[in-house]
This record gives sequence, structure tokens and C-alpha cells, in this order.
Amino acid sequence: MKNTRSLNRVPLAVISGSLLSLAFYHWCSGVILMVALVPLLLIEHDISEKKQQQRSKRVSVIWYAVLAFALFNILTSYWVRYAAWIGIIGAVIVNTTLMTFVFWLFHITKRRLGSRLGYASLVIYWVAFEFLYLNGKINFPWLLLGNGFANDIGLIQWYEVTGTLGGTAWVLVINILLFRLLLGLLHRKGIKHQRNLLSWTLGVILLPTIISLVRFYTYEEEENPYEIVVLQPNIDPYMKFADMPQEEQTRILLRLADSLTTPGTDYIVGPETAINNNIWEHQVHMSPDIMAIREFLKSYPKAKFVLGATTYKLYDHPSEYTKTSRPIRNGEFEYDSFNSAFQMDSTGHIPFYHKSKLVVGVEFMPFTNTLKFLENVTVRLGGVFRSNGTQAARDAFISPQDGTRVGPVICWESVFGEYVTDYVKEAGANFLFVITNDGWWGNTPGHRQHNSYAHLRAIETRRSIARSANTGISSMINQKGEEIERIGWWTRSGMRNNLNANDHITFYVKYGDYLGRLSVFLGILLLLYTTVRRFLKR
Repeated sequence: MKNTRSLNRVPLAVISGSLLSLAFYHWCSGVILMVALVPLLLIEHDISEKKQQQRSKRVSVIWYAVLAFALFNILTSYWVRYAAWIGIIGAVIVNTTLMTFVFWLFHITKRRLGSRLGYASLVIYWVAFEFLYLNGKINFPWLLLGNGFANDIGLIQWYEVTGTLGGTAWVLVINILLFRLLLGLLHRKGIKHQRNLLSWTLGVILLPTIISLVRFYTYEEEENPYEIVVLQPNIDPYMKFADMPQEEQTRILLRLADSLTTPGTDYIVGPETAINNNIWEHQVHMSPDIMAIREFLKSYPKAKFVLGATTYKLYDHPSEYTKTSRPIRNGEFEYDSFNSAFQMDSTGHIPFYHKSKLVVGVEFMPFTNTLKFLENVTVRLGGVFRSNGTQAARDAFISPQDGTRVGPVICWESVFGEYVTDYVKEAGANFLFVITNDGWWGNTPGHRQHNSYAHLRAIETRRSIARSANTGISSMINQKGEEIERIGWWTRSGMRNNLNANDHITFYVKYGDYLGRLSVFLGILLLLYTTVRRFLKR
């Protein structure tokens, strides 16, 4: 019987990993996350019980957690391999290791401090982990549990208060409560004997849901419409940087823009790195592509054109050098390269924003002194060893007509909730424009997941979002996180619609990931208490 029970743990771990991954597919609901961890909690409980009875001293919860979380990561983000095998290998190893470590810490705390503090520690440790991971140098926080509700916007309107970490805490608490109910049934306790637990479980599930649904159906945007054109040029990303002349790419973009722009158009939004022919920022007006866009805008003096480019900044004095700048002309000068967004309008002034949340191994390499031995390997695999340049604060582009501000969120940055709030809180953005290039991964769940995370940013900030992808999904999203229009995969097209500007500040914009900071503080206290109890018992 003992061996049979041990063998049953493997399918339970497989079930947990599979259920966790399903929530991140567009055809499934994040509601499935509410039960996804229950099988893994059953395994942990079984192992803990046997250890207390000294019947299974050598069995560790770690191996079952590794199986569940590795499966979760592989099934959800396998598509990264289409861009780089090293990316998916690194992401699975790092994410699985960190998730397993968090679950193991919960297991240790529960054994030493008892069930009540133990299960509380799972929520605290996990939320703290996600917060620290979001802010770490090495990160791939694609699979935050709270992200799993990106397609269930009716259930999570309260993200405007808690952000995504609130969704993570909600998932964990519900899993623990449902697990406790199931455990009672397995021990032959009827519903009558679990009335209090059942009441708490229903309350935790239903109360946030009802509040969210009421907010969803009663939220009304203030009428402040702007006509916005979003472009999707649909240029193969593996061609655009080498095989297609920039002149042709710009011609495709402007032809799309001309087919949709009207005299009343306020903004035209193009994708990330729409221009990639070495624009030096101090000579930007000499670029033929910039001159072509300026000529186009003469017919639409009201319009502002926001799009992405690869740009460079030259430093001619050592006092200007940065940590990321590199030498040029035999070391006489240095320069930085940037993944940038810029705005062109009737004024002739061109402001730049430099992407500052960079993709590890593609746009920057952390700990370069320690990892110097990887330089040749990284370059051969298509990544970089030196980092792109960044900037310290978020910026917004200002309309010369009425002072309206738009926050230019570039690609990977849109995954980071608190980071995006800085466009609103610090830069005063009334809109968010997400510019990206999601074609690297082919027609896989990757571009759908990335688009769905923009729903979360709209709810958290209550900002309308215009999202332009070179290819992938381009969309227009209102302040409730609803897509009002989209362009699908591998389609060269554009769309024109009205979006409302907003200047109200949500609780989450004001206070950011306060749940994460609180969890880090409480997690440190719990770890200290767990350690002290161990020595006291000895």
C-alpha cells in the first residue's frame, strides 16, 4: 500500500503542472488555477505525515515540485525555443529552481511552525518571490500566477487596487482552502463538520468575483475621445534586420498609414524597431526615413506619429560615458545603442524614449565581469554580451496641440505591472502605447500571451492602450481591459478607432506592488522564526 501511494504522487505532480499551464492558453480560463496546486499540496501533506510517523525518511517533496513546475514552465513557454533554444532551457531551469525553492521553504516552515503558519507562509513566500523576481536582474516573470487571469477581465477588475500580485495571492489562498476541504472529505468529515471552512472558501472565491463584476458593469469611461490609427506592417522579423531594405519597410508602413489616417487623426502608432538603419540621435533629422515620415505628416498636421527605432547616441567626452557605452574610432569616442521609441509631429522636435527593461541574453547580459567566459557562446547564439543603453525614469510624449501625454511601452516592458505604472505616476501618461515585435516565436501561444498581458496593464492603470505589433496581435484596449478591435496573426493591416484619455490615478498606480514589499518583510520574519524554532528544538 505504501509503494502504491508513493507511485500515485507522480501523476498528482503531473496534474498540477498541467493545470497550471492551461490557464495561460487563450482557449482556457484562469479559474483553473484555483485548483491547480491542490494535487501538489496533497503530495506535500502525504510526505509530511509519513515523516512524522518516521515511515518515509528519505522521500523529499523537492522532486515532485521539480516535476510539477518544470512541466508548468515547459508547457506554457515552450515557444521561446523558436527564437533561441538557450532561452527556453535557461527559463525552465531558473523558473523551476526558484518555484521549487519557494515550495520547499513552505514545506520546512509548515513542519516546524505548524499548519496555520505553514500554509500562510506559502502565500507570503510565493508573493515575495514573484515581487523579487519582477525586480531582479535575471528574470522571466512571464508566468506569475496572477497573469493567468489575463483573459478573465470580468473577474479581476480589482487589479486596479492590488495589481497582478493580488491575483497570485487569491489563487494561493483558494488552493489552500480547497485542499483543506478535500482533506476533510478524505478523512471522512462531512460538509456539516466543515461549515466554517466551506463558508470561508466560498467567501474568498465569491466576494472578489462579485466586486469585480459589479465594477466591470458599472465602470464608465469619461468621454475624452482621440482618434488613433494602429499599424501592423507584418514584416518577417528574421528578414527585416538583414534581407529587406529599410526604405521598403518604411514605404509599407506609410502606405498603411495613408490608407487609414484622416484629418481628424490624433495619433498613428507603429511597431517596435520599425526603423533600424542606424539612426544617430544627434543627426536624426538627416535620416531619409525620418524625412519620409515628416513629408507624410505635412498632409496631417494634427497627427502625432509614435513608433520604434534602433538608435545610437555618441559621447565625445569621458564625462558622458556610461556603464553600457562602448568605444568607437579607436577609442576616441564612445556610444550607446538603444531600442527606442520616438514621436514625430508638426513641431519638428523629436523626443526619444529608450527601452529600459531589457531581455536577458538578447538585449543585455548581467554580471558581465563574472560571466566573461560566456561572451563567445552568447554572441554565437545571437545574443549580446554588452547591454543596450537604458534611462533612469519613464517618459511620456507630449502633444503640441493640447498637452496630452502617451507612455511608450516597448515590448518586454509591458509584462511588468509596477514598472508600467511609472509612465502614469511619474510621466503623467493619459494613454499607453505598447509597441512590439512578436513574430520571433511563430504562430505559438507566445504572441497571444503577450497581447493578453496588456489587458492587465489597462485595468491596473485605467488607461486605454493602443498596441502595435510588427506582426503578432495588434489591438486597441479600453480602460476595463476589453479589446475593442484587433488585427490577428500574420496580417498586414491597420485599424482606426477612438480611445478615451484618462488622468485619474488608481490605488495601484499610486502604491505599486505594496503586497510584494509586505510579503518580503513578513517572509523574512517567518524565515527567522522558522530558524529560531529549529535551534530551540535542538
